[in-house]
Amino acid sequence: MARSDAPTPLSQPISEPAPQPEARERGRETMIEFSQVTKRFQDGVPAVDSLTMSIDKGAITVFVGPSGCGKTTSLRMINRMVEPTSGSIRVDGRDVSQIPAAALRRSMGYVMQSAGLLPHRTVLDNVGTVLRLNKVPRTKARQRAAELLDVVGLAPELGRRYPNQLSGGQQQRVGVARALAADPPVLLMDEPFSAVDPVVRAELQTELLRLQRDLAKTIVFVTHDIDEATVLGDKVAVFATGGRLAQYAAPEEILRAPVDDFVANFVGRDRGFRHLAFSGAGSVQIHPVAMVEPRERRETERVQDWTLAVDEARRPLGWLSPARAADLVPGGSLFHQGDTLRRALDAALSSPAGLGVSVNDDGEVIGVVKAAQVLAAVEEARLAREGGA
Repeated sequence: MARSDAPTPLSQPISEPAPQPEARERGRETMIEFSQVTKRFQDGVPAVDSLTMSIDKGAITVFVGPSGCGKTTSLRMINRMVEPTSGSIRVDGRDVSQIPAAALRRSMGYVMQSAGLLPHRTVLDNVGTVLRLNKVPRTKARQRAAELLDVVGLAPELGRRYPNQLSGGQQQRVGVARALAADPPVLLMDEPFSAVDPVVRAELQTELLRLQRDLAKTIVFVTHDIDEATVLGDKVAVFATGGRLAQYAAPEEILRAPVDDFVANFVGRDRGFRHLAFSGAGSVQIHPVAMVEPRERRETERVQDWTLAVDEARRPLGWLSPARAADLVPGGSLFHQGDTLRRALDAALSSPAGLGVSVNDDGEVIGVVKAAQVLAAVEEARLAREGGA
């Protein structure tokens, strides 16, 4: 990936290679540090109250909580879009109050809920906005922007379009590409996926995790959705009403052992189900399944059992029912090799056949998982958690 020549006021050079995940797990450094940070607005009531926390370098930290709890205010104090009333914030060892606000903001990526694209500029020029502000020549900025379209999964021809010619999910990908353009060490994301539908939202979450595996940025992500927080976060900070940090821990710990009634109620009574996202499904047996391809399907009048319709590449299309083999029944979600028990359970329960379709990385069917066996594995995982608690 090409690197920008734009300067950054933070001490980490933008050309520094991303650390490998194994190294980050062994011992992460602190990138962002809040020390007794309080923010009061004109009414005098704290929006953020004595916030002290350290955010790991190269990790995704998610701020989550109800509306008005101070999570977005805390995010915006990192790049001085909001100034704290008291306390200090350090980024990579430097007090942000000592860095000019405009230079600080240009050194960090920022993604907001509505993407915030400039409607009169093409996608390429939108992505290159920060580079142009950093005096990068237009030709080089557009070259970098074109590279980033590929990084975020957008086709090259979309670079010539304008924002109103893109879907909501595509606009958010452009917003992420723009935030990455100057190769910032820190990426701030303020509810970036909340305005898109659930399917697109899940795709964007998966894409963000893929990008993070490749780029290892320090990401601070704000959401009101505890599911999104536990899917994305290496650590999760739960904010309570009044700007209080209620709990700050790995998502597994928050789900397993909420520190008080507020966190328990916010996480919800179904937190045991959410915890399945951290239990592997390797013990669940994958069974063979009857399949028919398009040519065979035209010749099929009846089937004895639920039969999976696939294309020529053995990718699933839907189910054929013993009652009406002529009608293709939608098949529910898919279970990928290496997925969690939560994914396996969702695939099995959403399937009209009670059989979750398992596919490999190419989308090819490798078999099915049975709902009863997945539920038995879920019970085993629950007992193991309780035994280790």
